[in-house]
Amino acid sequence: MSSNWTPVALSQDVLPGMAIPAHLQDQDLVVWRSATGRIAAWHDRCPHRGMRLSHGFVRGEFLSCIYHGWRYGEDGQCRKIPAHPELAPPAAIKVPRFAVCESAGVVWVAPEGETSEPVDLPGFRGFRSVAVNAAADQVARDVAGQGHLGGCDVVMLVQPLPGGDCGLHVLVADGCADAQLDALSHAIEALRRRLEQGVAA
Repeated sequence: MSSNWTPVALSQDVLPGMAIPAHLQDQDLVVWRSATGRIAAWHDRCPHRGMRLSHGFVRGEFLSCIYHGWRYGEDGQCRKIPAHPELAPPAAIKVPRFAVCESAGVVWVAPEGETSEPVDLPGFRGFRSVAVNAAADQVARDVAGQGHLGGCDVVMLVQPLPGGDCGLHVLVADGCADAQLDALSHAIEALRRRLEQGVAA
């Protein structure tokens, strides 16, 4: 695995036709999924007036800015300017993109051009993400990696967030029974509180 890949969301939290805000280090991203299920990660600003594209809307294979409706294709290129429907948008109007892929139910993002693959986690699936009001390096020392929580085998992935907080993405083993998932959810909340209080897991 390359350390350039960062987990930014769970696949289950980005449904077809949805756009969500995310972060890669100190950069604001929009992660969105087209109607056919393709995932994309871009800089979260419309080139026109700087509106956050994560406030926009997905129609088919396009993401449109909520402000003036400028429409962008999966390559980040502007495809339509509603106020000037006869105009072919200039090639210079393009949203900066990031490398993105999905593995083990996790959306991974890296700088554009990354050629390595993110970590492979066979036998696990995305379960839940929580924001933790604690430094990512401390949380990573305490909980990152494979472990046991709420009666289930889990993998915990830590994502640095702006402002010194972090995201904790919890994956659960495929063999974990549905009856155990409530207990796992409660255990994740208890873990989050301990981490925020500075108590090692």
